[in-house]
Amino acid sequence: MNYHLTIKSTNAKTGPMPVSTSNRDTCPDTCNLKKNGCYADSGPLALHWDKVSNGGRGFNFDTFCNAIAALPNGSIWRHNQAGDLPHVNGNIDHLKLIQLSHSNMDKKGFTYTHHKPNKHNSKWIKFANNAGFTINLSAENLSEADSYSDLNIGPVVTIIDTGLPVKMKTPKGRDVITCPATYKDNVSCFNCQLCQKQSRAIIAFPVHGTSKAKARKVFLMQSV
Repeated sequence: MNYHLTIKSTNAKTGPMPVSTSNRDTCPDTCNLKKNGCYADSGPLALHWDKVSNGGRGFNFDTFCNAIAALPNGSIWRHNQAGDLPHVNGNIDHLKLIQLSHSNMDKKGFTYTHHKPNKHNSKWIKFANNAGFTINLSAENLSEADSYSDLNIGPVVTIIDTGLPVKMKTPKGRDVITCPATYKDNVSCFNCQLCQKQSRAIIAFPVHGTSKAKARKVFLMQSV
C-alpha cells in the first residue's frame, strides 16, 4: 500500500505546505461520500490518487514516516489531501497511527477521518490528538458534528450545504465557522491553520468539487 508526500503543494487552497496522499483502500466503506461526491474523485487530484493507489507513485509506510520525521521542526503539514488512516475492516491500524504520531513529533501535522468513532477508533484518535497529531472527526451534518463533539476525543469538521451563513450553531448550540479558505481568496490552509488547532469551533466545509451535487444529497439525507 503506497503513500505519497508532496513537499510543497501547488494547490491554492492548501498553500505551499507538505501534503500527503494515501492509497484509496484507506478510505472506510462507512463514509457516505466514498465514490459518491468525494471532492478528491475528480480532476488532477483523482489522477494523482489513482497513481498512488495502483503503485505508480509513492512509497511504503515506513519510508513515508521517515519523510515526515525529516521535515523541519515546526512544519505544518496536511495528511491525506486524499485517503484516510490505514485500517483493518474499519478499525484504525493503531500501530501505524502510533508510528505516524511519533514521526510527527515537533511538527504540526493534521488530518481528517471518516472512520466511525467506535470504541477502538475513539481510543486511538484521542491518543494521536494527545500526542500532537491532530485528527479531525469528519461529520456529514450538524447533528453528527454534535455527537462527535460529545465524545471529546478530538476536533470536529462537517460538510454543509452551499449558501449557508459563515457562522452558525449546531442543534446543541455549538459554534460552527465556515472554512475561511472557501470564501476568502487570500486564505489557505498554510496561513490559516485552524484545522491543526484542537481547541476551536467546529469547522464547516460547503460541498464542493465537480461531484458536489452528490455530496449535497449525502448532507441532505443525513440531515433528515
